[in-house]
Parts: sequence; C-alpha cells; structure tokens
Amino acid sequence: MRQVSHPRPALALALPLALLLGVAGTAPGQAPIQAPAALKPYTETIAGSELKFDMVPIPGGTFTMGSPAAEEKRKPDEGPTFTVRIAPFWMGKCEVTWDEFDEYAFSKDIKRKQRESVDLSRLPATEAAADAVTRSTKPYADMTFGFGSRGNPAICMTHHAAMEYCRWLSAKTGKLYRLPTEAEWEYAARAGTSTPYSFGDSAEELGDYAWYVENAEKPMPVGKKKPNPWGLHDIHGNVSEWCLDLYQPDAYAAFARMARPVQGPVVLPTPKEYSYVARGGSWDDDADRLRSATRIPSTPEWSVQDPQRPQSIWWHTDATRVGFRVVRALDEQENLKGVRSLVVKGKGTR
Repeated sequence: MRQVSHPRPALALALPLALLLGVAGTAPGQAPIQAPAALKPYTETIAGSELKFDMVPIPGGTFTMGSPAAEEKRKPDEGPTFTVRIAPFWMGKCEVTWDEFDEYAFSKDIKRKQRESVDLSRLPATEAAADAVTRSTKPYADMTFGFGSRGNPAICMTHHAAMEYCRWLSAKTGKLYRLPTEAEWEYAARAGTSTPYSFGDSAEELGDYAWYVENAEKPMPVGKKKPNPWGLHDIHGNVSEWCLDLYQPDAYAAFARMARPVQGPVVLPTPKEYSYVARGGSWDDDADRLRSATRIPSTPEWSVQDPQRPQSIWWHTDATRVGFRVVRALDEQENLKGVRSLVVKGKGTR
C-alpha cells in the first residue's frame, strides 16, 4: 500500500437515541426475497443535457451485517454482527462521474440555460426547484488532480456536497435520490453472499472486479471491471463511496441489542462535518480495505491542504480516494423522508 494517511477509528461514543434508528422485526426473512414487479432496471436522464446513468434494482431481504470475528483483517467497528431487513431499492450501476457531478457543482445546467437564453417560465417546475438548490463554492484547486474527468468517478467532494448533489438530482428528476445507508450499501455489495468479497473469500480474484493498489495508480473510468452478482460495478475499489450514516464505531453493538431483524438501521447525519462513513475501498487501498464489511470514517486529515479558514464544507483536498453512488427507495422508510445535510459553514460543528 502507498504511504498515505488513513483515519483510525475514534473512541467509542454513546449513540444519541434520536440518531440511531432502526425498527425491530418480528421474524427472520430470506435474503433476497421476491422483487416487486415495479422494481425494474432503468436509465435516468438529466434534463437539459445528454447525461444518462443506469439504476440497478436491489431486491429486499435480510442479511447479516458486519464481519465474523474470524474474518482476516477484521476491525473492531465491524461487529458485533446483527441481522438486518432491507426494503427494495435501486442503486446506481456505477459511481457518480465527473460528467454528472460537474453539471451540479459548477452550475453547468444554469449556465447552459443562460447561454441559450432559455425562457425559464416555460420550463417544468422541476427545473426551478433544481436551480434553487445551493451549489458548491469554487474549489481551492483542480479537484481531479490531473487524474482525468470524462467517465471517471467524481472525487474529493465532502459528505455534505454528495448529499446536496442528491437533493439537486431529486429536484431535477422528480424522483427521490439520496446516499445509501451503510446497511443498504453493504447489503447491495454482498449481493446475497456472506464472504469477505462479493466474489468469494480470497482476494486472488480481486483484480477482475476492482481497481486497487495492486493494479491502479489513480481513479479509473467507471464500469470497466466485472460487476458483483447484482450488477454493480466498482462496488469494491476504484473510489470509496459515501454512505448516509454518521460514523459511530460502536453503532453495531447498539443495533445488535435490538430485536432482530432490524429494519433499515441508520445513524442519521448531524450538523457535524465529521465523521461520516465511506465504504468499498479505493484505487489507493490494500485488498483488506475493499472487503464488504470495511468501514472508513472521514477525518479532518482529508482536508489538510485546504488553506481556507474555515475550511470548505464542499471539497476535501486530500480525499482523492472518495466518491459516491446514489440510491432510490421503492418506498422510502419514514425516518429518511426529506433527509438532507445539516452542515453549515462556520458554525463550529467539525
């Protein structure tokens, strides 16, 4: 592995009851269960552009979240394991690319309408709603860091920026997109498996499915490696992917005390800028960090080179390993309806 700084899990903190949410089930189910008829793959188009991305159906079901104590390279925050029930949803087939993220972050959609003298009064309400979503501030440096943009995963955005992109995309399309919860991400990554990787126990095949430290020196174009059993590309490696959850190292212990299966567990975001969870490992990581159970907490070290005071709530100058993909629930769980970032710059909530 390259000599880069990786965050260490923070000391265990008491979980605020209002943030740690899950509904206890009454009986274990099967994983996966029959997918509803409405859960079909589809291609989303971003209005006013030629940008498209594919959404893959993820059937609902149950699984064991976390890693067993005997799993090699296991970290303490990956346990204890507990049974989770996940409702059906769609997940991006690939990670969000710079092509898609730039449309939002650099207001390319708004600038295009201005350049073409578009009559805004004749546009659908979704366009006005999308235009009203706050955009990112100009980054301190080129956030691609020369790694390339077209077809490459967007990188270096903060958790707040990823959430705001989802809010913009929701307004733009009229469909509710968001970041996956940790539970949704791991369920989709495992794709019905219980092994360290979605393809098995050994990392020997990892190069067929993932870009990581042994075969990449930068983020690579999305969708070039084999998908997992449910059709998700780069779920292992390329870039680590933001999840919705606030990072709590002892969250699993709290969930494990609930009656099982736990329905849709999540630790909701707060006004704090740190720490949030990224999953999947990256092009710059060793094989063990690409395991389905690995949790990667964000830290201020991800913005060391940012000279601004207060530092940007939109960009991490030192997170070239981090990106995200989007999900859309078939029927959104109650505690996630209207979820959005609560971060405000300069409020001293790091």
